[in-house]
Amino acid sequence: MPLPGYGVLIGTLVSFTREDPNDFGSWYHGKLTVQAPQGEYECAVDVSTPSGVPVQYREVRHLDASLFAAVSGLGPGWHPLARDAASGALDYLRSPLLRGRGCLTLVASPLATMVNAILRSPRFGWVESTADNALNLLEQRLTGCRRVHVFGAPYSHGLGVHDIHYNQGDPPGQFQHLDGIWQDGGTVIESAAGELTAFLTKFKTQVLTTDDHGLPA
Repeated sequence: MPLPGYGVLIGTLVSFTREDPNDFGSWYHGKLTVQAPQGEYECAVDVSTPSGVPVQYREVRHLDASLFAAVSGLGPGWHPLARDAASGALDYLRSPLLRGRGCLTLVASPLATMVNAILRSPRFGWVESTADNALNLLEQRLTGCRRVHVFGAPYSHGLGVHDIHYNQGDPPGQFQHLDGIWQDGGTVIESAAGELTAFLTKFKTQVLTTDDHGLPA
């Protein structure tokens, strides 16, 4: 059973804040306040947890705008998305938008072919979050941005977005029943110059090989 709701919030950044590291709930977040026609949305990006499960983050820069057209063509506001490739939904493992970007290109050779395959894999580039390193990077990319696109699940009460992270590949336990493909969360930031950058997070326990139901494979 996938997430009960999924979509993308499009709007302008009002503010970016960090939760008090000495006073937060089960998860530690960076919080974006995003202005949309319906009002101001709170968007909670998980970067740490006291439970002992590490969070990892990854940045993917210079996204191909043509592969983002299904979302960039939408107006400001919250938009439910079908969980498939055509809607513009994110899937860390399957989205052409997120594959093969920000990687080196090596001269042709058998070794280069192997190295390029590694670099272009969605498994490449994950960094373990200390909370501050992830939030420092996110804040840097958000500074002066033109527009933000926040993928995840809507709050059940009030205006907000959560589950702004990888939503598949969980081990057996309390979250695996929410796994599914084409429902990953993340923040795609459009800079003042028009460059698109994705800021992505996952929990270290989530595997990066999944079946057609988003379960570990």
